[in-house]
Amino acid sequence: MRYCINCCIHLLPNDLHSQCFRCRGPDHNNQKCPVCRGENKIPLYTDRRQMKWLAVLEVRTDHCESWNGFFCLRKGKLCSLMFGLIIMTLVMVSYILTGAKHGLLLIPSPFHYGAFASNPSLMDNESLSDMKDYYQPSKMNISYVKDYPSIKLIIDTITSKIEFITRQRPDLEELRKQEPHMFSVIPNKFLPNSKNPCWYEEYRGNATADPYATNSYALYSKRFRIIFDYLRKVFWNHLYHYKGKHYRLRCLPHFYIIGQPKCGTTDLYDRLRLHPDVRFSAIKEPHWWTRKRFGIIRLRDGFHDRYPVEDYLDLFDLAAHQIQSVLQSDAVKERGKRNNIIIGEASASTMWDNNAWIFFYDNSTEGEPPFLIQDFIHAFQPNAKLIIMLRDPVERLYSDYLYFASANKSAEDFHEKVAESLQLFEGCVLDFSLRACVYNNTLNNAMPVRLQVGLYVVYLLDWLTVFNKDQILVLRLEDHASNMRYTMHMVFQFLDLGPLSEKQEALITKSPASNTRRPEDRSLGPMLPTTKAILRDFYRPFNTKLAQVLFDDAFLWKRT
Repeated sequence: MRYCINCCIHLLPNDLHSQCFRCRGPDHNNQKCPVCRGENKIPLYTDRRQMKWLAVLEVRTDHCESWNGFFCLRKGKLCSLMFGLIIMTLVMVSYILTGAKHGLLLIPSPFHYGAFASNPSLMDNESLSDMKDYYQPSKMNISYVKDYPSIKLIIDTITSKIEFITRQRPDLEELRKQEPHMFSVIPNKFLPNSKNPCWYEEYRGNATADPYATNSYALYSKRFRIIFDYLRKVFWNHLYHYKGKHYRLRCLPHFYIIGQPKCGTTDLYDRLRLHPDVRFSAIKEPHWWTRKRFGIIRLRDGFHDRYPVEDYLDLFDLAAHQIQSVLQSDAVKERGKRNNIIIGEASASTMWDNNAWIFFYDNSTEGEPPFLIQDFIHAFQPNAKLIIMLRDPVERLYSDYLYFASANKSAEDFHEKVAESLQLFEGCVLDFSLRACVYNNTLNNAMPVRLQVGLYVVYLLDWLTVFNKDQILVLRLEDHASNMRYTMHMVFQFLDLGPLSEKQEALITKSPASNTRRPEDRSLGPMLPTTKAILRDFYRPFNTKLAQVLFDDAFLWKRT
């Protein structure tokens, strides 16, 4: 833009400025006027900035100014356009991220996300008015009530796809081909004078060799090194010497506490280990059958070297030393008595975690694992005993969430994660069998909460394909909490343990509960009533089947 130095009037590009008396007076001569001749003028381009009165300078007429104004105008419009596009992009990204979480996307997700309807309706068997005393909803909670009808449609779809089909059990030769080393280490017969499955194995190392130098549990975990330091010191003293050779006693567990997580397995473990005839592995949860033998420490960290079966057997050396002392005693040698000490193992992943199969075994056409954990345990220990502790799957899932979630824990966040997990599970069962989805590693890692762990009957039926029903004891945490003495007696009877003195029994049954909810988690309160109703609907058909299999309606968890 241009200004007259004489009168500070804004000039248009082609303005002759005839009204200025300094430039166009009555005696004005264009030839003599220095202003009109262009002398003593300083050109100034103000670039749209407002000029101060004392700083005004005369601007020379320049025909290129019109083009500069045009380009400046275009530059301004271009900047505005770019800014608008950036804002629009941010809004769209926010929409996509928010819509994906709440099921509002217009484009369907590969996991079959569905949009939630906005029409509220009453819940099956449990109305919102009945829950007001239990939980006072906030404004945010009211919006979650609207989710229920649409999530109910997802659950109905899942329910319609449920089929409990008996799996085909693999034969022994197929198992041998998959794990030849394991079958070369573990014999098919055990010592007849020991209640616990044990055998003697020749030790070829010398007195200075470290028998635990390559044990993966000792190498990868600092907290286990103290245990192995002690085992190194006493190892040579517990070798059995016969005809110039050295033998070590090897043992497998007599019984397994196989599940489920957040169902009281730690408490059961702590009480059972107080029994004088019960020993456990040096580590409470080795997770060898499900993870370590595949080289999995944490799935998110990828795979490490596979833990050989020898590393697993090392965990029972402490118990094996005590069993050997009994076997070498005069009572066993001379009177024909046998060892009654039994060993247990309490990895709560054993019942359900078969996620690693897809990386090591040939995939089947149906997407189901061709081999499961129980196939191999049964191949070596057909007489093993299994203990399962279960809990209302709805409460188990919330406890699981509170235990494993690291940040931003809340009842509202739990609700959102449940909704997302249900949508993912629905997407799977639309294309695959129930068993394929339950053992689907990709799906299980994608779900924000572990819905599949609460599908107890799916896992139990698969264990019953290889083990007899009288080899499996199924308990409820609710019964254990209300009458601990009764449940512990059931366990003692199941394991055929000897009688206890009143003092021993009191020590076992009156000890405080183990692994209870952390104080900071207790302060979060219960889950939302809507979330509980959703989960009750989801788990209902599975609980119904479980109650039928066990002939016990308590496993319906109608009142817990």
